[in-house]
Amino acid sequence: MSTLTISDLQVSVETDQGAKQILRGVDLTINEGEIHAIMGPNGSGKSTLAYAIAGHPKYTVDGGSITLDGEDVLAMTVDQRARAGLFLAMQYPVEIPGVTNSNFLRTAKTAITGEAPAIRGWIKEVRDSMGKLRMDSSFAERNVNEGFSGGEKKRNEILQMELLKPRFAVLDETDSGLDVDALKIVSEGVNRAMAATGLGILLITHYTRILRYITPDFVHVFVAGRVAEEGGPELAERLEDEGYDRFLPEAVS
Repeated sequence: MSTLTISDLQVSVETDQGAKQILRGVDLTINEGEIHAIMGPNGSGKSTLAYAIAGHPKYTVDGGSITLDGEDVLAMTVDQRARAGLFLAMQYPVEIPGVTNSNFLRTAKTAITGEAPAIRGWIKEVRDSMGKLRMDSSFAERNVNEGFSGGEKKRNEILQMELLKPRFAVLDETDSGLDVDALKIVSEGVNRAMAATGLGILLITHYTRILRYITPDFVHVFVAGRVAEEGGPELAERLEDEGYDRFLPEAVS
């Protein structure tokens, strides 16, 4: 069983006023086959954790470690992290003009596995996955995310995850901007990928609505760059009822 281990992670980001510390010592252990939900108020460090795992150059790791089966993730380049089995579904997926979805997906699959997938079988796999995500077949020949709606971009992220078959996926607010139908379709895609490969999932969200479709094994509450509380699905339900007020300094005092 593969394990992604985050120990005492401290991360800062460059701003116009200089470096600002965001993560102040985060500890998390995610095993394959587990779903961990990361919740918390705005500015608590949830997305910073996602970017640090993926290797975004804007974020500086000041201390701590991230390891994948004992291998130092922080020593890996971004593409090495992807080949090692890490995947990030972005909150705001970028557009790539001039690159079709089909070419992008096959190139990414080739880079990860080391060999190009056989055309006939690959086309069938792509079409099957697109059909389950209710994406029209024309999206295969459209440029990556160009002109896509918010919901279409999020489905495209889950399409990539299903086809690339990572060992661990970080879903950064994948539910943001989705209507009820799109939320259900995207959630079904996540559950389908997990059932097929047993990947571990780090699901970052503000709200519990996606957790009605994707049931977490563990819930971690981020406040001011640290894990303030941990529990099971019942913790998410409590947050739905009470919000984050009890974690704020004035509530503690």
